[in-house]
Amino acid sequence: MISPQQQHTILRHAYVPEHIVPLMVLISKAEPYLVDGFIYYSKDNWLIFVGYPLDRSISLNACDILLRTLRDRLHPEYIWFIGTEVPPSLASSCTERESDHYYSLDIQSLEVKKELRRIVQKALNGLMTERSHFMAKEHVALTQEFIKREKPSPRIKELFLSMPAYVKGSQTAVVLNARDKKGRLSAFYVVELGAESFATYVVGCHSKKRYVAHASDLLFFEMIRLAQEFGKTSINLGLGVNPGIRRFKEKWGGIPFLNYEFCEHHTGYTKPFSLVKILETKL
Repeated sequence: MISPQQQHTILRHAYVPEHIVPLMVLISKAEPYLVDGFIYYSKDNWLIFVGYPLDRSISLNACDILLRTLRDRLHPEYIWFIGTEVPPSLASSCTERESDHYYSLDIQSLEVKKELRRIVQKALNGLMTERSHFMAKEHVALTQEFIKREKPSPRIKELFLSMPAYVKGSQTAVVLNARDKKGRLSAFYVVELGAESFATYVVGCHSKKRYVAHASDLLFFEMIRLAQEFGKTSINLGLGVNPGIRRFKEKWGGIPFLNYEFCEHHTGYTKPFSLVKILETKL
């Protein structure tokens, strides 16, 4: 269990989305714990271990010792690890392995390029934006359209499908909507504001059936405005994922700022839960 005081401390020192306890709990339905500066989430026979210590003192040895202690004490059949480097006790037994970088956008002194402002203004000729704290049937329909069209991995599909319940249960999630002139939903972003210093881009998608050019750029600009209004210094843009997503994030000034390594380890035969990796999504 994490006490309210611990949660307050975590959100003050958070620097990756997985540190945002309410976000992870609402999506994973797991119990959070804080031990020696590391956060992990546990439920039934599985464990999510966040290998990014809150004090930022990256110690692979300390991480490995704690992870081995938890394995001996909890005996989880399934472990999902994320961190800058996979610890030795897991490195040789990963059933799935991925490498990437978190992307971040510094908004303290951000000057949006004239070209991007022109794109946003052009988008406003066919779209209007709004903020909300719920997702309706139209969001579900757009999500289903996205899943059918893009055929994302099971984890990404699971992440998108979890959004209505997550937004409903969150006090710090904001939905940014882009609507066409008839009021129909053309695109949406989900943004998390729980961390003290940064906003988190969670997911976003747009419609091909009601396509309006540059809807994603318009929502990205609105996300910057939202983060600035809430006093954030940066936006965590999630992972690079693929060249197209990296180009989009870099176009707006996003840069890779932290190494990301993912390891899935399991010894059972039936997987009860697919880890939802926050922010690995298509725009």
